[in-house]
Amino acid sequence: MTTSPDLILTGGRVYTVDPAQPWAEAIAVSDGRIVAVGSSSEVGALAGPETRVRDLAGAFLMPGLVDAHNHHAIAGEEELFQLRVPLGAHLDGIVDAVRAHAAALPADAWVVGGPWASDRLGEVNTAEALAQLDEAAGGRPVMLSDDSHHNRWVNSRAMEIAGVEPGQPGVVLDTEGRATGVLLEAAGIPVARAQREAGALTAEQQRASSQHGVAILNSYGVTAFQDAAVSTPTLEALRALDADGELDAWVVSSMLINDDIFGYAEIGDDLVFAGEPYRTEHHRPDFVKIFLDGVPPTRTGAFLEPYLPDEVHGAHFHGETLLDPEELADWLRRVADVGLSAKVHCTGDASVHAVLNAVEKLRDEGYTDTRYQVAHGQFVHPDDIARFAALGVSAEISPFIWVPGPIVEAIREVLPRDRADRIQPNRALLDAGAVVAGGSDWPVSPSPNAWEGIHGLVTREDPSGQYPGTLWPEQAITLDEAIAAFTIGGATAMGLEHETGSLEPGKSADFVLLDRDPFAHPANELVQTTVSETWFAGRRVFARD
Repeated sequence: MTTSPDLILTGGRVYTVDPAQPWAEAIAVSDGRIVAVGSSSEVGALAGPETRVRDLAGAFLMPGLVDAHNHHAIAGEEELFQLRVPLGAHLDGIVDAVRAHAAALPADAWVVGGPWASDRLGEVNTAEALAQLDEAAGGRPVMLSDDSHHNRWVNSRAMEIAGVEPGQPGVVLDTEGRATGVLLEAAGIPVARAQREAGALTAEQQRASSQHGVAILNSYGVTAFQDAAVSTPTLEALRALDADGELDAWVVSSMLINDDIFGYAEIGDDLVFAGEPYRTEHHRPDFVKIFLDGVPPTRTGAFLEPYLPDEVHGAHFHGETLLDPEELADWLRRVADVGLSAKVHCTGDASVHAVLNAVEKLRDEGYTDTRYQVAHGQFVHPDDIARFAALGVSAEISPFIWVPGPIVEAIREVLPRDRADRIQPNRALLDAGAVVAGGSDWPVSPSPNAWEGIHGLVTREDPSGQYPGTLWPEQAITLDEAIAAFTIGGATAMGLEHETGSLEPGKSADFVLLDRDPFAHPANELVQTTVSETWFAGRRVFARD
């Protein structure tokens, strides 16, 4: 190195996530890149007269965290512009929140917000509950997302505006044939589109939403992430932020091929082949997103074996994939031809199986470099575990449902208990050589705190302590494996492994300082870990007061 570093951090406990050199004491940074990793004496010797040298006094330093699945702009929009329903609220709490929020709005404004918990479906799914929602809104249209963001509870005024009527697919009725306002999956899209037409965010609001989402991610130590479903306005917001030097993370965007829940104006051909003008140094529109099924609690996940019997679906209902095998392979082939990789939403084992079959077909056709991710991968047939590594498919494990919680409780109502509890086979995937990437699915998950996910991966316990017990504890993984999932694993799945995910010379200087050494504390305290500082490209982008 001919010139001295801009910055040296020395005297730390540095965990690099680089197998060749897992531990160090110091790093040196120049022009936003790491130029040296090693002992305090080795790295300290590189200092020149202009080098800023900082003694970490034993603090724990590690790579910036990588979140392979979130919806940062939606989360930012929800935080800045929408109603936040109290976490875990029952019907009365939801209605009270709507009443208080609506009272401060103009008479014809939309009440938009959420989330209501999946295991509250029985409470909101009645005509009487709909009447309460109508009264609370004072004549205003209401649209509330559930915690999966796949389903909505809307009021009568919203259904009227959007032309939603009983008898349409996904419009839930009570035993007397009355709409309850619960709209499953795609049934909510007309309402979402009506709301956007009435009150779409301005370009400045879109930018503010995206920037706010990134700032929240930085506060949790995230320096790289994949947004799992972007709109054209979000692509432009990310481009503009980076052009102005204000994008404080690596961002990989996933452009929607099909849209079963968001109601975006452009999807498919109108979106996925139009991402290139939005590419910048730190924003990479490199992925498409496919919804191959829905979510198990509403029986829209696709399974190899049937759901529990019910009056609506009978005794042999498996759910179904949203694309047939030929459609799926055709889309993957078309986007691969223009250099785009694919993230595919799968919650049931039948949809996972379909993705692996399609990728196998494309690999045989010579598409060897395209990256594929199974998003969520909650349920995987044992025979398909080994195929992830063999086919080069990453297991992007999100949201944080490898632990007991409301979504697991809701799944136990629709699947036999022995199947419902065999969820997220993370140990088996790692043992079979798969790339495992951690994701939050925030704001489906209430926060993008990777330490909640790491805690759950290692203990298989609910980090909040609200739901007792462990969930399939045989699938627990080690702390170093869990950290790898939220660093180099995510970076590899996203195509950023040469830029970030570990502390190595040449990579972006993306790192975090923690309040503790997680390796020196019991596993059941991992969730207590907090980020003291976050650095992206050699700049400090977050510091805890």
